[in-house]
Amino acid sequence: MNTASTPQSEPSAASVHDWVAAHRDTMLDELARYVNTDTPSDDKECLDAILPRLEEWLERALGTPSARHRTDGGTYGDTLVWDWPAARPAGPDAGAGTPVLLLAHYDTVWAKGTVAQRPFTVEGDRATGPGVFDMKAGLVQAVWAVRALDALGLPRPPLRLVLNGDEEIGSPASRPVIEAAAGGVRAALVFEASADGAVKTARKGVGLFRVTATGIEAHAGLDPEKGVSAVDEIARAVLSLHALADPAAGTTVNVGVVGGGTRTNVAAGHAEAHIDVRVADAREAERIDRALAALRPHDPRAVVEWDGEWNRPVMERTPGNGRLYALARERAAALGLDLRECAVGGASDGNFVTALGIPVLDGFGAVGAGAHAREEHISLAGMTDRTALAAEVLRALAAPEAATAG
Repeated sequence: MNTASTPQSEPSAASVHDWVAAHRDTMLDELARYVNTDTPSDDKECLDAILPRLEEWLERALGTPSARHRTDGGTYGDTLVWDWPAARPAGPDAGAGTPVLLLAHYDTVWAKGTVAQRPFTVEGDRATGPGVFDMKAGLVQAVWAVRALDALGLPRPPLRLVLNGDEEIGSPASRPVIEAAAGGVRAALVFEASADGAVKTARKGVGLFRVTATGIEAHAGLDPEKGVSAVDEIARAVLSLHALADPAAGTTVNVGVVGGGTRTNVAAGHAEAHIDVRVADAREAERIDRALAALRPHDPRAVVEWDGEWNRPVMERTPGNGRLYALARERAAALGLDLRECAVGGASDGNFVTALGIPVLDGFGAVGAGAHAREEHISLAGMTDRTALAAEVLRALAAPEAATAG
């Protein structure tokens, strides 16, 4: 992936950063309003309440889109797909009709009422609040990156924004929308939170499974020989499942929830275990599938079954991802920043897009820490830097040499 040198007549990267820094207070005001609205993944009423406000903000900030679509998520949050045309495309070969995909989500893991307990707060360089790091600041940064380019009269590629409300629970409704929206794009920037400032060029695949055991209920004291304990079967299965973990291969297996039985004096007739599996490559996913299929009861009178699926495919560090990172690292250097890359165990909607063969740069959002934790926070200096960096990457992707990136 190559980038054209910035013409002398155009503002420098430093000028872009200065413009963003000059508007930081307005960015913070917008972020505060966003964070101070509860958006739990499992509360459709809350999600439906904020989405019109986000649509109004997006249109006010970025202008009327050339196309827009809102997909009903059913019991989950709806998904927006908005398109904007290129601004000052750098010549006829700049891919004026080939958009760059911007991915973000507006749901959080925090329950309704959390905002009232822990509202958006700024102390020095640190801003806190539910969802500020994962990933409300990321969306604000993406919007202001585009605003910076437009305000300074700089080129940018056509853009397609996908904003979904069910990412934190695996994107069950939005996945087909995301995959359809990714059709025809040449690159994707995912505004999920960074990893200690590093962008993410690889993520593990995630499997969510359930193992159930069916036993035979009987009085534990009077007729123990007639009973078959489903709890005993699940306990044995848990040991087998945890033994599948292979840290050297990047495979983790966690049985996070176990339940079963009815009374202490009754052999349990039913028990189940819920499992989270993370793998770094497809071969490991196949190994886990084979192991699940091979599960057998210890007592032949019991029944052991499993269900579930791979919630997100592996996001491997493809050559396209590497080239997109190289471009971002180059633009970061122009801003005086050292941009690192990493691979992480968590998954995102970027996994779906990488699986389609599209270059993806993930973790392009906030700099901070504490995702899903009470100490969740972002750096204000990091917010300014990353907004300017996003603007510079979009600016570079408007160049003819970058039109076929990946």
